[in-house]
Amino acid sequence: MADLATVIREECNPPMLEGEMSYHDITEQISSITEWKKAPRAWWIMISFTGTLLLLLLTMLTYLVSRGIGVWGNNSPVGWAWDITNFVWWIGIGHAGTLISAILFLLRQKWRTAINRAAEAMTIFAVACAAIFPLFHTGRPWRAVYWLFPIPNTYLHMWQNYKSPLEWDVFAVSTYGTVSILFWYTGLIPDLATLRDRSAPGLRKIIYGVLALGWRGASTHWKHYEKAYMILAGISTPLVLSVHTIVSFDFAVSVIPGWHTTIFPPYFVAGAVFSGFAMVMTLLILSRWALGLENIITIRHLELMNKVILATGTIVGYAYATEFFIAWYSGDTYERFTFLNRIAGPYWWAWWTMTICNCVIPQFFWIKKMRRNIAVMFIISITTNIGMWFERFVIIVLSLHRDFMPSAWGYFKPTLVDIGTYLGTFGLFLTLYLLFVRFLPMIAISEVKGTLSAQRHVDHIYEHYLEAHAAEAQESHGIA
Repeated sequence: MADLATVIREECNPPMLEGEMSYHDITEQISSITEWKKAPRAWWIMISFTGTLLLLLLTMLTYLVSRGIGVWGNNSPVGWAWDITNFVWWIGIGHAGTLISAILFLLRQKWRTAINRAAEAMTIFAVACAAIFPLFHTGRPWRAVYWLFPIPNTYLHMWQNYKSPLEWDVFAVSTYGTVSILFWYTGLIPDLATLRDRSAPGLRKIIYGVLALGWRGASTHWKHYEKAYMILAGISTPLVLSVHTIVSFDFAVSVIPGWHTTIFPPYFVAGAVFSGFAMVMTLLILSRWALGLENIITIRHLELMNKVILATGTIVGYAYATEFFIAWYSGDTYERFTFLNRIAGPYWWAWWTMTICNCVIPQFFWIKKMRRNIAVMFIISITTNIGMWFERFVIIVLSLHRDFMPSAWGYFKPTLVDIGTYLGTFGLFLTLYLLFVRFLPMIAISEVKGTLSAQRHVDHIYEHYLEAHAAEAQESHGIA
C-alpha cells in the first residue's frame, strides 16, 4: 500500500526532498557546512582566486580615480559603454533573488524554499557590484553624496536634477538594496538561532546570538516573524517590477533611435528575471555538487527554474521581434537604420551572439530530458548570461556609435581598465558568495522543514485515499 501511495504521489505531486530525511537530518546537513573547523582545500583555492580578482578590482578603481575616466574606452559618441552595460547587467542578475523569495512566496510556491536563501544573498552581492559603475562613472565618486542623494546644500549650490533618470536610479537601486537586505536578514533569524544553539561557548556563539535577536522559537516569535516576512514580501514584489523599469527609463525617455520605445520597461524586467535565474542556476549547480546537497536542491527544483528561464527567454525573444516591427512600422528612417545596423553593421557579431544565446539556445528546455540534464542546464545558464550581457551592450553601444550625422560616427573598443574592472566585479561577487556559504546557512532550514512537513502530510492523505479506494486505485494504475 505504501508503494502504491508513492507511485500516485510522484505522479500527482512529486516530492521536493529526496530520500528519507528527518527534521534533525535537515538541520545537521545544512548547519554542518557552516561548522567546518577547517574549511576544505577547495574552498581556500576558490577564495584565493576570487580574492585575486577582487584585488584586481581595487587596483583598477584606484588607477581610475588617480587618472580619470579617460582610462576607460568611452569616447564621442559612445559616452556610455562598458560601465553602464555592466551596471544594467548586474542589476538584472539581482532580480531573481527577490522574485524567488517574494513573488513565489506570495504565490505559495513551496519549491522556492531550497533555493531562496542563496538567491537572496546573490541579489545583495549583485546590487553591490552594480553600484560601483554609476558611482565611478561620475568621475568624482567622493562627491556622489552631493550630486546623487537628496541632501539640501545651500553652501555649495549643488542641487540634484530630479528630472534625470540617473537620479531615479539612485532611489530605485538604494530602496531595492535596502529592502532586499531586510528581507534576507529577516528570513535568516530562525536559522541564526539554530546556529547559536549548536555553537560552543565563545565568539562564534556570541555573534550568532546577537544576530538572532533573542529568538527562542516561541509562538509569539513565529507570529511576528511570519507577519514581518509577509509585509516585506509585499513590499519587495513591486520593487522587482519597478527597479528595472526605472533602469529602462535611462534609455526609453531619451530621443536616441533604438532607445525611445515603450516596450523597454516590460522587456527589461523579463530580461532581468531571465539573466537572474540563469545566474542562480549556475551557482546552485556548483554549490549542490560541491557541498553534497543533491537531496535538498533536487532536479525538481532545477527543472522548475528551467521552465522560468524558458518562459522569460521566450518573452525576451518576442521583445526583440517587436522592436524590429516597431522600427519598420514607424517609418522613421533613423530607427530603421539603427536596427539594420545592429544586424549587418560593424558590431554584427554582438547582435547575432545575443540572439543565438537568448532566443535559440534556451528553446532546448522544451525537451524534458534537457530540462533535467545537469550538464545541459549548466551550459545554457552560462550562455544565457553571456547573451544577456551582449543584449545590454547592443542596446547601449550600438545605439550610440553611429549618431545622426556620419561625421559623428565612432567605434568603441574596451581598454584593459574596462576589462579589468568588469572581471574584478566577479571577484567581489564570488568572494562575498563564498564567505556567505562558509558562515551562514545557504539554505533556509526552517522553510525546508516546512516543506518536509507538507510532503509528509501529502503522503498521509494519499495513504488514507488508498485505504478507502484501494481496488479502484490499483486498477487505474495497473498495479496488481
